[in-house]
Amino acid sequence: EPFTEFIRSVCDRHFGAGADGVAVIERLMEGGAADFLLRIFNPDGGEAAMSGNGSRCAAACLHFEGLWTADELRFMTRAGVKRYTLRERLGGGAFRFEAEIGRPVFDSASIPMLTPEPLAEVRDYTLALADGETVAVTALQMCNPNCCVFVEDFGRTDWRRLGRTIESHAAFPERTNVEFVRALDRQNIEARVWERGAGETLSSGTGACAAAVASMIGGRADRRVSVQMPGGTLEVLWRDDGEVLLTGEAEVVYRGEWLKEVTGRRGEGETG
Repeated sequence: EPFTEFIRSVCDRHFGAGADGVAVIERLMEGGAADFLLRIFNPDGGEAAMSGNGSRCAAACLHFEGLWTADELRFMTRAGVKRYTLRERLGGGAFRFEAEIGRPVFDSASIPMLTPEPLAEVRDYTLALADGETVAVTALQMCNPNCCVFVEDFGRTDWRRLGRTIESHAAFPERTNVEFVRALDRQNIEARVWERGAGETLSSGTGACAAAVASMIGGRADRRVSVQMPGGTLEVLWRDDGEVLLTGEAEVVYRGEWLKEVTGRRGEGETG
């Protein structure tokens, strides 16, 4: 459909703007449960329930454009209402936000993940791959399905191949995001992200939360950790009431107008 083609065209890194996803924002009526409706789309055109980084970028855009001035901001998403608090204006188009991402859910049916028997928690689960290969995973629902794999060395782990395989594994009927996690100490972890519908991505907000919570329930980290990713570092706090808070920066770097007609065809002289 045209809108799906529009998303794919914008995210195309050769013929479009290039992106890991698109955030669509709609102002809601005053007095409601949220201030804006926020929809998140992956580069393949599929809709995600939530994006920690995408929603933070949307919040930065609203503040930068003067469309919202209060420190508190509420987004209605497919994963519920998410509250953002502006913590710091860093100058130019850069902002620092703290967000209530939600409460993680661990049972296999809610992830959803298909297991021989229903599990209350999917931790250190042996997932069978092709040709007799297996991998130990910890899976959870953190706004989206997430599957975490703990590694000792990213350089010695073919995590991109594993990410591609696990994303579309039959055990995950809605596919899954995949986080590869290395615990540095109890306050710091590293992560690499293979995102559902996007592939390798430099950073993921909900992925950082999933990696942090998986580290915490596995006894590898405290309830507050820094998650280091190639795209930057995010701070995750898992409160005693179950809510996960995500703190990080977002910066507006350019604005533009999309002129290309969305037809599903490439223009004259374009190849691919």
